[in-house]
Amino acid sequence: MLQESSVDSSGSRFAPLVVLELASDTKEEAIAWLLSRIRDRQQNGGAELLVEQLGPGIGVEEKENPNMFLVGASMQRLLCGAEDLGLFKECTDGSMRAFTFASKHNFKDFKGDGDGFLSMAECQYVIKHELDTLRAKEETNVPGYSHAKLYPGKSIIRRLLSKGILIQMFPLHENEELKRLSFSWYKKVKVSLQPLDDIRHYYGEGQALYFGFLEYFTFALVPMALIGVPYYLFDWEDYDKYVVFAVFNLIWCTVILELWKRRSASLAYYWGTLCRKKAFEEPRPGFHGVLGHNPVTGRAEPIYPTSKRHLRVYLVSLPFVLLCLYLSLYIMMIYFQMEGWALSIYDENPTFWTHILLFIPSIIYAVVIEAMNLIYRYAAEFLTEWENHRLESSYQNHLVLKVLVFNFFNCFASLFYIAFVMQDMELLRQSLATLLITSQILNQFMEAFLPYWLQRRRNKKMIRKIQKRRLYEEKELPLVEQVRLEADMSTYLGTFDDYLELFLLFGYVSLFSCVFPLAAVLVVLNNITEVYSDAFKMCRVFKRPFADPAANIGVWQLAFEAMSVIAVVTNCALIGMSPQVRSYFPESETQLILCTVAAEHVLLGFKFILTFLIQDVPKHIQDKLARLEFESLEALKKKRQLHGGKCWKPRSSVRLSSEEDRCACRY
Repeated sequence: MLQESSVDSSGSRFAPLVVLELASDTKEEAIAWLLSRIRDRQQNGGAELLVEQLGPGIGVEEKENPNMFLVGASMQRLLCGAEDLGLFKECTDGSMRAFTFASKHNFKDFKGDGDGFLSMAECQYVIKHELDTLRAKEETNVPGYSHAKLYPGKSIIRRLLSKGILIQMFPLHENEELKRLSFSWYKKVKVSLQPLDDIRHYYGEGQALYFGFLEYFTFALVPMALIGVPYYLFDWEDYDKYVVFAVFNLIWCTVILELWKRRSASLAYYWGTLCRKKAFEEPRPGFHGVLGHNPVTGRAEPIYPTSKRHLRVYLVSLPFVLLCLYLSLYIMMIYFQMEGWALSIYDENPTFWTHILLFIPSIIYAVVIEAMNLIYRYAAEFLTEWENHRLESSYQNHLVLKVLVFNFFNCFASLFYIAFVMQDMELLRQSLATLLITSQILNQFMEAFLPYWLQRRRNKKMIRKIQKRRLYEEKELPLVEQVRLEADMSTYLGTFDDYLELFLLFGYVSLFSCVFPLAAVLVVLNNITEVYSDAFKMCRVFKRPFADPAANIGVWQLAFEAMSVIAVVTNCALIGMSPQVRSYFPESETQLILCTVAAEHVLLGFKFILTFLIQDVPKHIQDKLARLEFESLEALKKKRQLHGGKCWKPRSSVRLSSEEDRCACRY
């Protein structure tokens, strides 16, 4: 049975960080070839990592997958990998600089051999990078699998994943650190902020930025919620108050997004991802095409004509999205027929039960909306995969666009119809409240309770096996059992669905909350429970995800800003529909429309002026970045002067005798 830390044959301490699970029927020659490539030295094209096979677990009488392997690395190998990745770390002078092995003692917290200098998430990210960049040399196929074609430069791990030989690759949890994080994150009720630095240290910058945005969005909603409560207590038919609330909405949604950019930049700088150079993107695992050569790298890789991809996008995907929008519109009209039926029954017999009946169509429609969003999500993923995008970023952008367009139309089309076609503010308030509350309940169930229940069912079998052999009480599970338990846990699919939920909630608040001021209150309550439910599922339900060294929330920033622009148009139209504004134009509807459009353009202009005036990056961080760039240029000048004005290159005659020497000779 493996221990948490052991020593390999070369004397290096082995601490398992990443798990590779191959298919149970994987051929021996393929396993031997993969392990040799992982262990081989970098000069020979290997990853130079440590790997051991996982031993049998408790209850060996039951069939278990024997092809599970633990991957680790020596500390020097991890530090060299951190240098290759350009990880930024804090120096002793307080600045953030790209880590280099040669100047390792100039970095804060670097002591001895560097043990503890890198977080476990950073170590796991380094190992993932090294495995992902493990490339074929002269092999034409994976040994034992003639259909798994290889060519020089092809990523081995990506090919094994695409052919189903490699089932999964995931990082291990660190039990003691996870316990501390769980206690400070969700196990105690508190009013204080989330431990973002601890989240970043354990899960990486991408996850920490999501929870930072969730926290920021929640606090940003508090002023609107505080203003909304007294607004709700006054007479609903007083349109003057929601005109003022709509104007407040316009300023609020612009200011909070601009201030978030500053907050995001500050976090990213102190986490070392703001000025980190983006790595060259490799082709996605599922990308396929005719073998050719990349004009940038010169390596062999599949080539797929852009024209064919465009044909798939515009002749198949786009008509499918339009068809889904039409279907959503058709279901919306059925909902309005149900609303009319319920209203006719209430008018004939206005009792308590018929009054309750008025909310039934909205509840049914909200459930249908969530079901359609879920079904469409799978269809959008299938179509985007079929479009065969080369880069993961391109795949994500097309998927986000498809999902956002449908979800926006599906969730908000009925509200726009009620507001601007039917012009029924009472029904708009009722529909908005019902959609908001129902969607929040369903999301909490689908995101937290259902995955936890399914996870408990999956783990019961393993727990029963453990209890047959030993009662652990408060003791830690052996590493073998921990690995097998985590292998059966649900895979965290990223922050896509979490950001999508916040995007829709932001839409409910910014578009129509002026007619239902309690929307902000409901969203605040939802976000508070979301923090705890998301923290719980990250710590207890899902496998640990690999760190994502993100510098911002990416394309979602653009999505929120687009929603804020739509909010300007919506709120201006609602203001123009108020009786108080219409009373100024009793004889001319055209003048009312022109004045409303003019006001909308003025407010949009004001919004863009605010965007320009509020700097995305705080001034003190801009100064630090400029200082870092200046010092880098000065160091480059001095280096060139020392070498007679020529570009400095490491001497090829230097004989590398150790891993430390290899890293030091790079600079």
